[in-house]
Amino acid sequence: MNAPVLVLSEFLLLLLRFFCVSKDSLKRESGKKVHHGIIQASKAVADIIHTTLGPRSMSKMILDACGGIVVTNDGNIILRELDVAHPAAKTMIELSRTLDEEVGDGTTSVVVLAAEMLHVAKEFIEKGYHPTVICRAYNKTLEDAISVLDKIAMSIDVNDRATVVLGLVKSCIGTKFTSQFGDLIADLAIDATTTVSVDLGQGLREVEIKKYIKIEKVPGGHLEDSKVLKGVMFNKDVTAPGAMKRKIVNPRIILLDCPLEYKKGENQTNVELRSEDDFKVLLNLEEEYITNMCMQIMKFKPDLVITEKGLSDFACQFFIKNKVSAIRRLRKTDNNRIAKACGAVIVNRPDELQESDVGTGAGLFEVKKIGDDFFAFIVDCKEPKACTVLLRGPSKDFLNEVERNLQDAMSVSRNIIKNPKLLPGGGATELTVSATLKQKSATIEGIEKWPYEAAALAFEVIPRTLAQNCGVNVIRTMTALQGNHANGENAWTGIDGNTGAIADMKERKIWDAYNVKAQTFKTAIEAACMLLRIDDIVSGIKKKQAPGPSKPPTIETEGDADNEQILLD
Repeated sequence: MNAPVLVLSEFLLLLLRFFCVSKDSLKRESGKKVHHGIIQASKAVADIIHTTLGPRSMSKMILDACGGIVVTNDGNIILRELDVAHPAAKTMIELSRTLDEEVGDGTTSVVVLAAEMLHVAKEFIEKGYHPTVICRAYNKTLEDAISVLDKIAMSIDVNDRATVVLGLVKSCIGTKFTSQFGDLIADLAIDATTTVSVDLGQGLREVEIKKYIKIEKVPGGHLEDSKVLKGVMFNKDVTAPGAMKRKIVNPRIILLDCPLEYKKGENQTNVELRSEDDFKVLLNLEEEYITNMCMQIMKFKPDLVITEKGLSDFACQFFIKNKVSAIRRLRKTDNNRIAKACGAVIVNRPDELQESDVGTGAGLFEVKKIGDDFFAFIVDCKEPKACTVLLRGPSKDFLNEVERNLQDAMSVSRNIIKNPKLLPGGGATELTVSATLKQKSATIEGIEKWPYEAAALAFEVIPRTLAQNCGVNVIRTMTALQGNHANGENAWTGIDGNTGAIADMKERKIWDAYNVKAQTFKTAIEAACMLLRIDDIVSGIKKKQAPGPSKPPTIETEGDADNEQILLD
């Protein structure tokens, strides 16, 4: 009897070839070695930025790849400039970026907390606990922590700016460089976000910071000269400065998204001219085309015409004769802000213009020279839903740091408008959550109890780091705080980040936004669970070719492929 013949399909052969990788091109780690590597990498990232937490935080000086110098204590900016190789470290950096986009604050806290959650899990990994058991306990911890936040959160009145909103924004940016300038940055942030907030009904509000708030940095002057404009400004001058008006009161503004010039051929265009008259006809056609477009615009008696595209010399001359100012080649984002500020509608074709498309909400159009540049201002708008924050300062580096702080302040202000709830700052929230979860751990049965209790203790890393950065005795301070929070009471007792003293956060007006704290907990614990579930890291490394002429690729013949498909038993 003949031996059986096994015929493999081409698909299975491809799979076999894919997985039969030579040892030289494969680097693989698995088991406890992977978990230890992940925990070490995460802890290393957290150690870099943990000194930037709190009002007494230290700054970092970073030399980027282009040779530029960045001096900041913003966790997200620091981590963004780092170049790391370990995939777990890259994940930790991604956490900070994600939180910055979502809520704009808590970028340092989330990395420190996630690293601590992984660090306390190391003991259980070494004891042989399955990662799924640890993750299950962590998820239960997260649910209970959010319920504690809901219990101790305090609702506020968004309209009470002087006592509540201003204090919250100040306490959230108190760790930043600009905290030394008092209420200035907080006032700018609140004014800007209040201007662009839109009421959606049913108690909901929407605040678009990136779209409708522009920060214009102009070196020179003092920081105190910074202000929020009731309108927009952009770095442009009128097309013909000597002939067009640079100041118009109550202007009628038309916004266009089309060129006011003769339409150019998309491909090469050949024109055959037999005489001088033919050339004149061609010029007349162009002038007639542009004149028709300008006449359609002039029907609505505008004072200012702004287009995102080009403006021909003939159109410019036409507008000068009719005493209309014009600006060309404006950015799309700036055009959208002008539309929101003055109530205009951006039109794609002049023949589609209507009276309702003309913007009449602006009180003043003016071109001013600041430093060496000309800036156009459209201000004193009636109900602006877009604004510009004008920042002045001694240098570009100074203004860059102020801008980063202002972005955080605006994000905090937006969070308050969208969800008006407060939590105690100064580590008081974390201590309350930790104490409550430690009490609840006594009621949990099974092996999940120990990871649950360890996760509860991990929350204390935030107040402990604050105490370290203040320079106080960490052991005594933490012991006193744990005593105050032992029964889950005194939820508002925390650390004053400036002095290191134990105080009532409500009296000192040290607060955190509910959105920021809840998102920090969720992001940190979910990321820790994701990293703990990794038990294998496989990285394919390209084989290094020996020096010399490279071999041409070998091509299999049909006969070779058939021979490989038949395997004898």
